[in-house]
Amino acid sequence: MTAEIEAALPDMSREQLLHMRDLIFAAAKATGTGPLTETLKWGQPAYLPAKRAGTTLRLGVSDGRPTLYVHCGTNLIDRYRSQFPDDFTYSGNRAVQMPKDGPFPDVAFQQIAAMALTYHRDKV
Repeated sequence: MTAEIEAALPDMSREQLLHMRDLIFAAAKATGTGPLTETLKWGQPAYLPAKRAGTTLRLGVSDGRPTLYVHCGTNLIDRYRSQFPDDFTYSGNRAVQMPKDGPFPDVAFQQIAAMALTYHRDKV
């Protein structure tokens, strides 16, 4: 991680966002969609899979909660809602907010990251 990307992480959610980043990299390794390109988009850390296998993931904070953003032109949020209706809070067609209280849903998060990283590759 570059200093510029690390500086873009808000202090209040830094630990959770770094944990989410680790799970994104684990999903890339598990799905063979790495190496990921880590960059800033709209001032937020963004993760692009190799070989256009999937879509970009972006990390940020919305309503004081760590949030994962996906491209709004995909059907990913609908798929996430159907598979993980109670694990996350969803906002529109682009944002997945992490729980405010309770344990972090590591397994579910890694699965939604994998779904984004393989979005184009796995289209039917």
